[in-house]
Amino acid sequence: MLELKSENLSAVFDAAETITRPALEAKAATVGTPAKGGLAVPQEIDAVIGRVLAASSPIRAIAQVVEVGSANYRRLFTTSGVVSGWVAETAARPETETPDFAEIAPPMGELYANPAASQAMLDDAAFDVEAWLGEEIGREFARAEGVAFVNGDGVNKPRGFLNGPVAATGDATRAFGTLQVVASGAAGDFAAASPQDRLIDLVHALASPYRQGAVWVMNSATLARIRKFKTSDGAFIWQPGLGPDQPQTLLGYRVVEVDAMPDIAADSLSIGFGNFEAGYLIAQRAETTVLKDPYSNKPYVHFYATRRVGGAVLDSRAIKLMRFSA
Repeated sequence: MLELKSENLSAVFDAAETITRPALEAKAATVGTPAKGGLAVPQEIDAVIGRVLAASSPIRAIAQVVEVGSANYRRLFTTSGVVSGWVAETAARPETETPDFAEIAPPMGELYANPAASQAMLDDAAFDVEAWLGEEIGREFARAEGVAFVNGDGVNKPRGFLNGPVAATGDATRAFGTLQVVASGAAGDFAAASPQDRLIDLVHALASPYRQGAVWVMNSATLARIRKFKTSDGAFIWQPGLGPDQPQTLLGYRVVEVDAMPDIAADSLSIGFGNFEAGYLIAQRAETTVLKDPYSNKPYVHFYATRRVGGAVLDSRAIKLMRFSA
């Protein structure tokens, strides 16, 4: 039997640690299936992506976001309530109406980004590749999402809240799924006299339960015009925040600047007002898939990132639009 002395055991352990340490470090950096080039997303990278999206995608920040396990997400929505009635003490109780249901199925698509870094960059231990990758992917995802949530046609992407049926009728008679529009008073412009009155009409077109948490949505050019509106006594209808943590408001409601909203033009839907948490649904997969490709474009290594995201109007009574028409 081979006898190992204590000093020999120590040498064996040191040698084993030297052999296994590089292998463990390599596995930690390339978790996945090497034969397929797969690279599982480290938790740090996915967390950075989520933070950048929340800060950069305005609609994501105000809409309802749900995590789903597949693209076949459905939600039932009641379009009418229970009907009640008054009766005498001994009168018969006829059957009343039960709620009607509608199915909401947000169209989903695959969002991707494909940034690259040189191998020398990846080999440099002082360079924070994870932070760089997260910021690059986050910027691209935020840009693409911001456009799709507003104007997406629902074909391999979310359906934006501007890309759907609209009507001038009120909630009581308008078909479910159709957004209500309020005319601005002039074709491609605000009304010449008292243009702020149409903004007040838009606010009160929204039912009072939805006004709790309602916000304005428009781009910077539209907001610049509205900030100049004054009442008959010369007061601006735009109110600056009273402190650093207080939002600036328009007619008492917060304004969210969304670059994807259209500029004012004939028949454009350039202003939205509503409770987007109740009115717009974003469905997304929790995981982001990243494939590391060091072969296709040497000496660069590509990080091909994908995420499945969907979106659709959830409650058409919760969002109102201003159409710039007479």
